[in-house]
Amino acid sequence: MRSKKFSSGCFAVLSGVTLGTYWIAKSQSFPARFIRERFAELGQKIASPHHKPTPGTWNDNALTATWLGHATVLVNFYGVKILTDPVLMSRVGADLRIGTVGPKRAIAPALTVEELPPIDLVLLSHAHLDHFDLPTLRNFRENTKVVTARKTADLLSRTKLKNPHELGWGEKTTVKTQNGDVEIEGIEVNHWGARWQHDAQRGYNGYVISREGKRIIFGGDTAMSDSFRNQRGKGPFELAIMPIGAYNPWIRAHCTPEEAIKMSNDAGARHILPIHHQAFALGREPFKEPIERFQEALSAEPERVALRDVGETFVLN
Repeated sequence: MRSKKFSSGCFAVLSGVTLGTYWIAKSQSFPARFIRERFAELGQKIASPHHKPTPGTWNDNALTATWLGHATVLVNFYGVKILTDPVLMSRVGADLRIGTVGPKRAIAPALTVEELPPIDLVLLSHAHLDHFDLPTLRNFRENTKVVTARKTADLLSRTKLKNPHELGWGEKTTVKTQNGDVEIEGIEVNHWGARWQHDAQRGYNGYVISREGKRIIFGGDTAMSDSFRNQRGKGPFELAIMPIGAYNPWIRAHCTPEEAIKMSNDAGARHILPIHHQAFALGREPFKEPIERFQEALSAEPERVALRDVGETFVLN
C-alpha cells in the first residue's frame, strides 16, 4: 500500500510538472510569457553603451540632454539639472527589496546613480514599474525636488524624497532650485496610470518644461493622441522627448515612431529625442526596428534627430 501511495503521489507530481512545463512553453498568457522571457535572459550579458556622457563639462548657459536609457533623460536646462523617469538598475519590475523581478536590461545605463551630477528636479510621468523605479529613486537626496502625476506621491514614502508636487493635466508649478527656477505643466497623453490592477485612479502625464524663454516637451509614455496639438500655441519647443517603442502588440498604449514624430510636429518641436526603445525588450518588435523606422521617417530632416543611441548627447546653445 505504501508503495502504491508513493507511486501515485510521484505520478501526480510528475504529471503536474509536465503540464506546468508545457503551459510555460506554449501558453501566450502574460504569466507564461513572463516566465519564458526571464528564463531566456539567464546568462545574457548587459551590453555597455557606445557613448559616455560627461555632464561635469556641460555649459550651464545651454540646453544639454543625454539619453541614459529607456525613458531616463538627463537635462541641463540652462543650469537646472532635470532627470526624467529615473530607471538605472539592471532590472525593472516588482521591487522585492532583496531584488527586482522583471525584465533585464539589454544595454547598461550611460551613467550609474553614482555618476550622476546633483539633480535639482526628478520628473515622473506615471507609476508604471519601468518609469517609477523605487530602487533608483531611493538613491536621491532629501532636498531633490520631485514633480509627479496626481495620486502617485504616496509611492515615494519608501524613499528619502520629501514633499513631491503632484500635477494633473493643465496644472502648473514653478519649481525653485538652487540653480534657478523652472516651470512645469502637466499635459494630456494617451496612456494609463495604474501601478497594479487595483489602483486605476493614479494619474499619468506628459510635461511642458519652461525656463529662460525656452521650452521642452517630455511625452512620458503615450499612444497616438491629438492632444499635442493643444500645446502648439505654447511653443516653439526646442526639444520633444518622445517614446517610440513597445508598440507591438501594445499599440493602444504606445505610439509608433511615425506617430511620435506626428505628435512632435503637432506641438511644433524643432528637435526630437527618441526614448523607450533598446534598453529593455518590452515589445515584440525587432530590437532595432523603432530607431530604424524613426530615422527613416525623418530621413529628409536628419538635423531634427537629437540623438540615436544610449549615452549620446544633444546640445543647443
